[in-house]
Amino acid sequence: MHHLSLLQDLAIIMIIAGLVTILFHRFKQPVVLGYIAAGLIIGPYTPPFMLIQDEHTIKTLAEFGVIMLMFSIGQHFQLSKLLKVGPTAFIAASLEIIVMVWVGYQLGQWFGWGTMDSLFLGAILSISSTTIIIKALQDLNLTKERFATLIFGILIIEDILAIAMLALLSSIAVTGSLQLGELLGMVGRLVVFLALVIIIGLLIVPKSLRYISQYRNNEMLLIATLGICFGVSLLAAWLGYSVALGAFLAGVLVAESRENAKIGIIIEPVRDMFSAVFFVSIGMLIDPALLVKYAVPIFIITIAVVVGKIITCSIGAFLAGNDTRTSLRIGMGVSQIGEFSFIIAQLGLTLSVTSDFLYPIAVMVSVITTLLTPYLIKNSDDVVVFLEKRVSPSILSFLNMYHQWANHLSPSKNTADKAIIREVLFKMAFPIILNILVIASLFIGASTLNKYRWLVLSDNEMVQNTILWAIVMFLSLPIVLHTIFKFKALAMALAELSTAHLNIHQQQQSHIQAVFTTTIFIAGVGALSVWMIVLSLTILPPWWAVLVVFLLLAWWVHMMWKRFNTLYSRLHLTIRDNLSRQMSEDKQEPVPPKTLLQTAQLACVTLPASSPVVKRLIREVALRSKTGASIVGIGRGEQHLINPEPDEELQTGDTVLLLGTSAHLETARQILLGEKTIEMGAELKPL
Repeated sequence: MHHLSLLQDLAIIMIIAGLVTILFHRFKQPVVLGYIAAGLIIGPYTPPFMLIQDEHTIKTLAEFGVIMLMFSIGQHFQLSKLLKVGPTAFIAASLEIIVMVWVGYQLGQWFGWGTMDSLFLGAILSISSTTIIIKALQDLNLTKERFATLIFGILIIEDILAIAMLALLSSIAVTGSLQLGELLGMVGRLVVFLALVIIIGLLIVPKSLRYISQYRNNEMLLIATLGICFGVSLLAAWLGYSVALGAFLAGVLVAESRENAKIGIIIEPVRDMFSAVFFVSIGMLIDPALLVKYAVPIFIITIAVVVGKIITCSIGAFLAGNDTRTSLRIGMGVSQIGEFSFIIAQLGLTLSVTSDFLYPIAVMVSVITTLLTPYLIKNSDDVVVFLEKRVSPSILSFLNMYHQWANHLSPSKNTADKAIIREVLFKMAFPIILNILVIASLFIGASTLNKYRWLVLSDNEMVQNTILWAIVMFLSLPIVLHTIFKFKALAMALAELSTAHLNIHQQQQSHIQAVFTTTIFIAGVGALSVWMIVLSLTILPPWWAVLVVFLLLAWWVHMMWKRFNTLYSRLHLTIRDNLSRQMSEDKQEPVPPKTLLQTAQLACVTLPASSPVVKRLIREVALRSKTGASIVGIGRGEQHLINPEPDEELQTGDTVLLLGTSAHLETARQILLGEKTIEMGAELKPL
């Protein structure tokens, strides 16, 4: 009766988690701590007996929690925002990882552990938990703060670097040395995977969701979104990457659609259910006996994680041009370890290169730092105020001067002319970058098909390679020609900008521009040629086959050029529009409708005990459909509810804030006070 044991386990998890989180919410504590506490109660190490029967299935469901949380992160993080926080995220994440790996290695050596234990400890301490941090920020309603956006960028860079770190650790563990070539190859495949998913996704996902949303069916939209989420996660897993990375990319693609806000609302219950199971599963890993046996190492490592991450991330964010308050809030927000640390610790056990005690220590440090995370984020402002009072004025003055200097160097602070030039160059360079990534995706996709024999066109290896190479060249050659034309235009623009400040004769300036243009153009075309040769190495046919294919390609381009040019322009515009839509919407200033502001009014009505709407839900009252006035706020003692939910219950003494015209407000007031009787059906009757 496996299904009954699973049902029993889910019932126990949800009931205990619900009761504990209600208690935590009652005392105004983060809900994520309640989930972990519930896991401790349910877990196998808590007497008198184990409440969970099928622990393996619960861990599988917890994986869905990771996927849903990462998808939610991607939804809140458009590509335009990633470009904005790029410098801060890269500097802070890189500094944090480098320093924490060194700190962890030194701590391991100080404890007397082996080289591999020390190295893996450093890797474990270097990566923060994206899922735990995003949940803590959501519980504290801080996800829209600027420092939270920067934290998301740091976490994404960390996750990407963590994938490279896993490959690096695997190489060191197996061979005992660093295989640089293998590492570079892995990083290159990762970059191409990201580019391929984003490019194809931007062409398909926003349009598909827009088409589905036309049916105005939330169920269809939810199922389609989950299909995208799980599909991209599965693709990432097939290619050897984490499902968390795939889920994040799916969220990023959905975020570029117009339906993103609506999808976030309808998918929230699914996310919350699975994320609850995930955090409960973390609590189930807590073994109280380990707190005694490894108390000293756990305590020291915990201090190192909290202090080290606060210092490194704060310094990195500050060096990138952020003010001291924002930088410290970033540092205090990422000062813990989580799911990637578990993966790294498990890798050491799987490869039999680390001791058995390292994994439970990583779990305990993760649990303790997870418990501290909400409090560190919540009290970061108080810490900033405390430090500002204790630090000498000269140091504060120096920090402020550096911040102003860094802001002056920021591209957003440059002159309007430079901004225009930068925008023009970006528009010229963007198609080149896009084309290069598409070409790389085609060649690597063909190499993957050939390597795993997913596409067998001939038993003869030479014929197989020739056909694959010919297909890829047929698809990529028109893109290559467009790239060459773009190279020439970019070279001319760069040459003109480079010589504009020279105080020389116009003819000499023209000669210098010609030399610059030719040099830049030849360098670009040469780099593109080398790039294509390197990509072709695994499927490159004999030279005579290459010559035949080139002749056929020349004829094909001549015959199909106009048709392909039209298709290429449409695809390029689709990707550019999807990328720039969110940025253009952010820049637009909302224009208030004057006629609406002239007629709309606000009014407050206090509900007496005799009111017929007392103990009714807002949706049951249906005030807007009956009067035209809307309930936009409720004052209940010291509590103020802005834009209350339809399921909010109206109570005696509530001060209801109404929005509408004067006629709407008067009708609504009479109904709320019971002064006017109208036909309302069985749904609402005077009490």
